[in-house]
Amino acid sequence: MSRQRYSYQPRAGHGLPHDPLNAIIAPRPIGWISSQSAAGERNLAPYSFFNCFNYQPPIIGFSSQGKKDSVRNILETGEFVWNLVTRSLAEAANESSASVPHDTDEFALTGLTPLPGSLVQAPMVAESPVNFECRLTQHLQLHNADGVALDGWLILGEVVAVHIDPDLLEEGIYQTSKAEPVLRAGGPSAWYGISEAQRFDLIRPDARKKP
Repeated sequence: MSRQRYSYQPRAGHGLPHDPLNAIIAPRPIGWISSQSAAGERNLAPYSFFNCFNYQPPIIGFSSQGKKDSVRNILETGEFVWNLVTRSLAEAANESSASVPHDTDEFALTGLTPLPGSLVQAPMVAESPVNFECRLTQHLQLHNADGVALDGWLILGEVVAVHIDPDLLEEGIYQTSKAEPVLRAGGPSAWYGISEAQRFDLIRPDARKKP
């Protein structure tokens, strides 16, 4: 059975009240990135174009639309920290996205506590229950299909230290829903949470026991 679809070419515009891309690729984990310039100026900003790209060594990355303070700091120092955004920290994470002068300390702006890292100089968010200390591995300027350079920057970093609140570990297993992570979704204001009621389990085919 064929159905009509709403179709468009992004280069020509979507013709909708709000770009649906962010709503379709959703929910998206948040890269709450803390960094520090070579001069010691702190920065904290959330990025919803974020994910993990390798197991061993663990590699995480985020994309910035524009060469913002986070990108400049990371290119200067080669270091950054990812901090888990939970429901209790969602408002602070949102406030840290404000367009402010480049020398503004978002830790002070949001009332959060900078915590020294163990292996990197970039500060961690003390209130966050999970922190990844990272060292830059690659940075890429994005290009379109015609090879034209865009003002978009992909930052990839190796996770060199992981810090987890022990309350989130039960018999050594990390409890995702207990952390109450939040995720970005469609529209200009939609966020979502995770609860145990939404969980379902599937076993990958290769992991199933053979008869």
